[in-house]
Amino acid sequence: MNEMLLIALSFMVGIVVGLTGIGGASLITPMLILVFQVPASVAVSSDVVAATLMKVIGGIRHWRQQTLDFAAVRWLACGSVPGSLIGVAILNQLHQTETLNLDAMLLHLIGMAILLITLIALVQMVILIIHPNFQFPTLPTLDLDTPKGRIGAIGLGAVLGCLVGMTSVSSGSLFALVLIAFFRLDAQKLVGTDLTQAAILLFFTALGHLSLGTVDWHLVIPIWLGSVPGVWLGASLCQAAPQKLLRFGIYAILVMVSWKLVHSV
Repeated sequence: MNEMLLIALSFMVGIVVGLTGIGGASLITPMLILVFQVPASVAVSSDVVAATLMKVIGGIRHWRQQTLDFAAVRWLACGSVPGSLIGVAILNQLHQTETLNLDAMLLHLIGMAILLITLIALVQMVILIIHPNFQFPTLPTLDLDTPKGRIGAIGLGAVLGCLVGMTSVSSGSLFALVLIAFFRLDAQKLVGTDLTQAAILLFFTALGHLSLGTVDWHLVIPIWLGSVPGVWLGASLCQAAPQKLLRFGIYAILVMVSWKLVHSV
């Protein structure tokens, strides 16, 4: 394995994550599978552990810049943390089923998760570029000052956390869509809130994956060496970056990567 190439690619992914809050596992997991020929189960677990530090660094940077919503982070994490542990437990049960081709199943799950999320976001972005005044059907905003709003946030966090625990993907992408739909955050607070919530979620998810014994530290450490300085740089540039253009490029890449994963076996 070319460790220098892994470090360089991880650095670029880190910049993207710091700038947009998305693209960590959605890019690193497919990169490990497609470029470095890592088995899907090992790629998922190693990516979760590696992405945890990357998200924590980005979250700290945004916290210092005050570009996050603390209430949204708190209540989403109350659901996403136990949800992710349930997802890891399901993955562990599937891993023990000898007749099941876990790697093939994970390839499809990862690919379908990324493809679905990205297509929804990409279509919405294109429509708004063509018709800036187009009004999408609006979902009710979650008022976190009320019990109903808090329960809704916890429920959404639990469902999405379970998916993250099983596939490692979407800790950024899925939650970004939820924050846009239900919390109406501006671009800068969206990125910071997304990163910070993902950092908490991935910390506990990583503990679960470490118990599975499928984490490869020869992958994790080079990813850290590249992604940590990358995400710090990206978060620092977030306030000045052209968010729409950048996100369009990332979504286009994610569509191509996910399509490859879905049809790889």
